[in-house]
Amino acid sequence: MEPISLGDPDEILRFLSDISLRGTGVTTENLMEYVLDQGFTEPTYLTAKGEDPNAFYRGKPNAWAVYQIREWKRVLTISGGPGKERRSQITETP
Repeated sequence: MEPISLGDPDEILRFLSDISLRGTGVTTENLMEYVLDQGFTEPTYLTAKGEDPNAFYRGKPNAWAVYQIREWKRVLTISGGPGKERRSQITETP
């Protein structure tokens, strides 16, 4: 998948609703719900890159491996990839 960057909160949530993550570690049938559960209710910026055979976009495999979702000073990073356990981390930026 080509890297993607989005800056509109509604567009970001719409995009995330089309992503499902399977495999080991962090999994979800709907990445938007996972992001909302983590407290990111109005994301302001998203980047996605890499390729993961256990990530699905609109039901098709090989979606992005790494997602960074920003909401003001907080950043949620979800990272995985072929043969890797998917992890999630929230950080605060200065």
